[in-house]
Amino acid sequence: LCIDLSSPRPAPTHPKPSPHDGLSPAAAAAAATPNSMLLHRPSPKAGPSARVPARAARIRCQAVAAPAAPSPLAAAGERGVYNFAAGPATLPLSVLQRAQAELVDYRGSGMSIMEMSHRGKEFDAAIKKAEADLRALLAVPDTHEVLFLQGGATTQFAAAPLNLCASPADPADFVVSGSWSDKAFKEAKKYSAASVAWSGKAAKYTSLPADFGAMSQNPEARFLHICSNETIHGVEFKDYPEPRNEAGLLVADMSSNFCSKPVDVSRFGLIYAGAQKNVGPSGVTIAIVRKDLVGSAQPITPVMLDYKTHADNASLYNTPPCFAIYICGLVFEDLLAQGGLAEVEKKNQHKAGILYDTIDASAGYFVCPVDKPVRSLMNVPFTLAKGADSEKQFIAEAAKEGMLQLKGHRSVGGVRASIYNAMPLSGVEKLVAFMKDFQARNP
Repeated sequence: LCIDLSSPRPAPTHPKPSPHDGLSPAAAAAAATPNSMLLHRPSPKAGPSARVPARAARIRCQAVAAPAAPSPLAAAGERGVYNFAAGPATLPLSVLQRAQAELVDYRGSGMSIMEMSHRGKEFDAAIKKAEADLRALLAVPDTHEVLFLQGGATTQFAAAPLNLCASPADPADFVVSGSWSDKAFKEAKKYSAASVAWSGKAAKYTSLPADFGAMSQNPEARFLHICSNETIHGVEFKDYPEPRNEAGLLVADMSSNFCSKPVDVSRFGLIYAGAQKNVGPSGVTIAIVRKDLVGSAQPITPVMLDYKTHADNASLYNTPPCFAIYICGLVFEDLLAQGGLAEVEKKNQHKAGILYDTIDASAGYFVCPVDKPVRSLMNVPFTLAKGADSEKQFIAEAAKEGMLQLKGHRSVGGVRASIYNAMPLSGVEKLVAFMKDFQARNP
């Protein structure tokens, strides 16, 4: 808002022109709004009576903020849609609302956490709290480092062999149970003598080893790598194999079921996970690595892939993904408030049970190809017996009903419902009700 503080002018003898005269309709509308920072004066008319004041006018300008609209999140209590995406995935509404409230002024600092120094006291407290809460959730022993990294879990496909193998000649075993473990194996071949101990490819990645002891492990393998939950194919380890090499390590990519259930961290030399499925937004990767394994990276290891770089600098060697780490911290607090991961696992089992029961009770109308003992609690893939056109119709109609991102991965097609920790029970209940209705309407 701008105010003319010049001395008053003689009252005009003709009707006062509108301050918006001569403006286009759009400009006139803009000038009439309470947020306008424009000063509009009528242009002097041509002729002898036109006169420009000798003294410059004194103008005082002040920004006027529009009244804040009420938050639709706070007003509705929910967002009106259910996001079944595989990642980035749905986050707890309470976490988003808290981040919203703190976004502009983080806890009285006068700054957003997105714009403050990662070496300042505010962010230092935030990252330390996030680590402490994660350690509490997973009962991470003091023998293990917790690192907040960048590059996604895919970067760890290289970082793991670079840090755990003394040279590219060191053998490493891989259980290839789906697309992600296959990619991890192929990347590791560049930095180790990687081999496949077991593959589910022949069965289209719908199963896991029935007998861990029967896997073809190399007794000299430095580590045995698994993907604990395959996001695309929907298979999940309910227990974990042991390396045949007594000095070998168990390594797990836990990206899509991280913090969905209790895990005995002490069994693993390395756990890594992209945060964007269960514990935060994309941009941060969490690694939990045994301390005695840090510091022996291959000489060719880039500095940012060396675990020692990050362990020695408390994950602050360079600017970390501050906002993503902050959100993870809020999610960890939320999981603790729910009673910890044992309680979270019960909720996940209940949600998945409802969905799988609906699929199995459909008399073959909906089909989940995954072996029942290893069905994922996080990612539920299924097809419709009537074929691809029916699946497209299903996905389109579900979207109109507020159930989004149900399309299966482009490599396998079909339908996939990702029901991570933050997916509320009401979302799964709405989905199964829609499935039953769709079947009834489209026999």
